[in-house]
Amino acid sequence: MTGPAPASDADRMLVEAVLAGRAGAFERLVREYQGLCWHVVQRMVRHPEDTRELCQETFLRVHQCLGQYRGESALKSWIAQVAYSVAKRHLERRRIPLAEVAGDEDGLSAAHAVADGHDLEGAHGDAEEAVQLHRAIERLPPVQRTVLTLYHLEEMPIGEIASITGLAEGTIKSHLFRSRRQLRDALGHRIGVAA
Repeated sequence: MTGPAPASDADRMLVEAVLAGRAGAFERLVREYQGLCWHVVQRMVRHPEDTRELCQETFLRVHQCLGQYRGESALKSWIAQVAYSVAKRHLERRRIPLAEVAGDEDGLSAAHAVADGHDLEGAHGDAEEAVQLHRAIERLPPVQRTVLTLYHLEEMPIGEIASITGLAEGTIKSHLFRSRRQLRDALGHRIGVAA
């Protein structure tokens, strides 16, 4: 089981600068990680106004809790974990299901095939196919959308995603497998994959 990579020297320096109250340090942190925060929150909640508010809440929490950051994981992972937690609580308050109920486990033994190097977005070079792919991704449950985004678009390893989401690595592999299977079912003929 592989965990997240530890903080880099650049992470430590940025955190120290923010904690020391150096001018522009927190703004630099926000600029550097706002895209990641937006990806995580947007994939969870899918509503632009809520996403904006929850991203602001995420960075407020980051600012308040940065003293608790110990550098055991990359700053990117820690901030993504805060964003995931904020978005998850938002969905729970609204009673929105976070994931589909795992009723069909027929493909769990094949879950390890998620790391087969298949580039979901790269397989959709055509603009219309890319639009269809993103629409299909949006129809996935929040946790599956987020795990898929972190794995394929943010290119995070499964161990790092586990650290962010608090999910077991096997559960993440299962979510990835089910997500990819659903996308293949929806888009199989368009991406040249048998459904």
